[in-house]
Amino acid sequence: MSLAVKICGLSTRETLEAALEAGTDMVGFVFFEASPRHISLGTARELGQAAGGRALKVALTVDADDAALGNIVDALRPDMLQLHGSESVARVRDIKQKFGVPVMKVIAVATKSDLDALSGFAAVSDRILFDAQPPKDATRPGGLGVPFDWTLLRGLKLDIQFMLSGGLTAANVTDAIRITQPNGVDVSSGVESAPGKKDIEMIRAFIRAARAAEQSSNNQKVASIG
Repeated sequence: MSLAVKICGLSTRETLEAALEAGTDMVGFVFFEASPRHISLGTARELGQAAGGRALKVALTVDADDAALGNIVDALRPDMLQLHGSESVARVRDIKQKFGVPVMKVIAVATKSDLDALSGFAAVSDRILFDAQPPKDATRPGGLGVPFDWTLLRGLKLDIQFMLSGGLTAANVTDAIRITQPNGVDVSSGVESAPGKKDIEMIRAFIRAARAAEQSSNNQKVASIG
């Protein structure tokens, strides 16, 4: 298994460099004003230029209209758009066609029934990201530091890759990977000292833990084959 590690919600050059130097595969930037991780288009342009060619750049948006998406694509030049809102299957398909950028649709999970829409989104997306269902009084859809029941994804088979998010930390990512066997893991609040404040040592610790879990999983597969 080749595991992609994504550090999301980066907003400073210092923390971006720390994530890149620690070996992250993907770096996420948030374009949603209600989030403490929201960045301006100017900051996106600067950070995007620094990350170019070193990791995949992912732009997180929430029900953004075409004008906003166009501005984000122009500033960041993302390798992928992460759609974290209530976008329909048709909207996801249209965004991918209009902007010519791969899309990753987020599906919020609390119960098994939340997976009912999976096949429709998987048909029009390049990746799926499973996140925790936010509380009813939440002002944003992600970055809340809450995991969901990972056993709901046990044995999941998809024709496209999927990533796991929601309350991941260096302490629990090993169990998360063991249970769900994802193609990637995505962390935001789990590497922060306060909302929106990334911690360099926590970033490094998370990536180390994820890589160790990946190696352990690969070793187990080799042993089972032998």
